[in-house]
Parts: sequence; structure tokens; C-alpha cells
Amino acid sequence: KLARDVYKKLYEVHNMVIFNNISKSENAHTSAVLHLLNGYGIEDPALEGDGEFSNPAFASLYKELTEKGSESLDEALKVGAFIEEYDIADLWRLLDETQNENIKRVYGNLLRGSNFHLRAFTNVLKLRGVTYEPTIITQEEYDGIVNVSEDEDEETETTTTPPGTCDGTGPNA
Repeated sequence: KLARDVYKKLYEVHNMVIFNNISKSENAHTSAVLHLLNGYGIEDPALEGDGEFSNPAFASLYKELTEKGSESLDEALKVGAFIEEYDIADLWRLLDETQNENIKRVYGNLLRGSNFHLRAFTNVLKLRGVTYEPTIITQEEYDGIVNVSEDEDEETETTTTPPGTCDGTGPNA
């Protein structure tokens, strides 16, 4: 939800389609997590409004990231890459911690989406002459993600999302 809400706000500020496309993808990702929560009888802690969070840390992070991303388009793209790094690191940890195959499948699909999103943000930055430097994952981990071809990525996980639809690099990006 944090990613979706930040991207929606950055789309309002910069009117760049990558934020709109990826916010829609993030909405699908939140739906997948909600399906898991409902399936296991866990109450959804998410609040309805954009930028509204039951966890004060997420509320603070939303404010910080939207302010930073509002400074310039390059900063907004860096915020997007940062969020995806954050998600990737969390998903790696969560995948290591769970044995449940249903949960692992959802996490794997979310990880694949975050890999697409990280590549999308950093590719747009590169086109703008800006080099992104990872701050959460190592440079080696980052290079391993951004230097994977779409064909190689296709072999790593399955997903219900067709390739390329959530990476923000389509014809309207």
C-alpha cells in the first residue's frame, strides 16, 4: 500500500506514466496480499485513504518519500527505486522465514514484480543520464537484478501478470 500510495502521489506531481502504471501494479499486489490475509483469517490493517496508514512508521515514511519525490522527477524516480529495493529486501527475508507454499508463491510473484519495477525506475533514470546507487541491497545484488534479461526473469517465477505490463517501460512510459 505504501508503494502504491507514493506512486499515485508522484504521478499527480510529475504526470509521468511510469508512476501511474506501477501504482496500478502495486494495487494488484495489495490485492494478492489481501487474498492471503482473508484466506488465513487475518484482519487487514490497511486504511482506505491514500497516504493513510495504521502504522505510524509507514505514515512517516509516506510523508518523507512523497516530499523527497516532489522535489524533482529524478528524485521521484530514485524514490521509486528505493521503495522497490526496500520491498525486495523485505521479500527476501520473508521468503526465508516461511515454509507455507501458498505464501511463498505470492511472495515470489511480488518479488518478481519488484524486480521489474526496480529495473523500470533505474532504466528511466539511466535514460535521463542519472545513475542510481542502491542503499538497501548491495551493489552486487542490485546489479544481479537490473542486469537480468526479461527472458531470464521469465524462467525464475511464474505470475498471473503478463511480462512487461507492470514494469513501466511499455509504449506509454
